[in-house]
Amino acid sequence: MNSNALSSSEEEEKRATRDKVSKPMLWLGMVSMMMLFAGLSSAYVVSHSSSKWLKFELPQLFYVSTAIIILSSVTMNSTLIAAKKNDTKGIKRFALLTLVLGVVFIICQFKAWGFLISQGIYFAGKTSNPSGSYLYALTFLHMLHLVAGIIAVFVVWVQAGRQKYNSGNLLGIQLCAIFWHFLDGLWVYLFLFLLFQR
Repeated sequence: MNSNALSSSEEEEKRATRDKVSKPMLWLGMVSMMMLFAGLSSAYVVSHSSSKWLKFELPQLFYVSTAIIILSSVTMNSTLIAAKKNDTKGIKRFALLTLVLGVVFIICQFKAWGFLISQGIYFAGKTSNPSGSYLYALTFLHMLHLVAGIIAVFVVWVQAGRQKYNSGNLLGIQLCAIFWHFLDGLWVYLFLFLLFQR
């Protein structure tokens, strides 16, 4: 058998195996994240009954962040649609927009934390309160995961520039889109949870 044909066959086999394993592994990772945030949410609810619990208004920038991250889901979905249409320029354009929106979201988070600090709400220390500590912990953990999402979108953008994606090769974008939508949904959950569990 021709060595090139054998090599091609091996590559196809490796690709098929990777395709079968990638999505289940991603879902497993997301389930683990859901369990982490569910545990923190439960602890938040239990601590909420404390007489020392401090009630305060959420920063207005959290509302802005929510709008931004929902919009980023739209641009991420447009990236996948462009790939299905073999539109390389569209993939690059929408991936870049998603990337920019992700960075703007993080900037908004830092500014929101700055506002909280200016109001005397700290993560730790003598003047800290469990309500503020939980808010910082939940939003910081989400932001860390979003950084991973931003890296994934950046990889998609780079690979799109190398014309790696088309209607027959969507896995990378699909995985990125699933993770990104998960992170967006997670933020919406956290925002509503913090909004109504004051």
